[in-house]
Amino acid sequence: MTITTYSTIAEHVQAEIKDKGSRFIAYVYPICNVAQVKQYVDALREEHHKARHWCYAYRLGVDGLQFRANDDGEPSGSAGRPILGQIDSAGLTDVLVVVVRYFGGTLLGVPGLIHAYKTAAAEALVMAEVVEKNIEKTVWLRCEYPILNDAIRIAKQYQAHIVEQDLQLDCRLTLRLPLVNYEACVEAWRQTRQIEVSIEKSF
Repeated sequence: MTITTYSTIAEHVQAEIKDKGSRFIAYVYPICNVAQVKQYVDALREEHHKARHWCYAYRLGVDGLQFRANDDGEPSGSAGRPILGQIDSAGLTDVLVVVVRYFGGTLLGVPGLIHAYKTAAAEALVMAEVVEKNIEKTVWLRCEYPILNDAIRIAKQYQAHIVEQDLQLDCRLTLRLPLVNYEACVEAWRQTRQIEVSIEKSF
């Protein structure tokens, strides 16, 4: 069975726990690329400049193959991996979790750190609104201007949205189309013989 949707979060949330005087503040963000990871982490480093660690993990892409777990100076495997484990337990992707730690003066040991980072991430994620999104594919269309309305009508019928358009006598459109509607929509365009469809590359 083909998977046509994926789960992510709707918006930023945060939560905080304390353990033996240390504060662990977890921030959860929806993301769509790696560049956003650096932006959010750098912003938190600036906001919490007196903190000791800014550990994080993320998973990206509908296949979930793009991910990273960063311990940021904590013992190896004690922070980033527990955070990533909570993202995975929730079945989410396109998500970044950053846990900011203010050291409270008492060493927690590796088991204690794993528990604290895991718990902070879990507390924040349970607060997040989970949303189902359609997996989409890119399609390129070309048609003469008089046919443009027909092309757009079919696009709307199958919930495709226009990403780019170049409207001349020879119109060119780039669209994102829900995978679940992909074959039916492309066939509808192709049956209108004056609409040229490319599913491999732009014209």
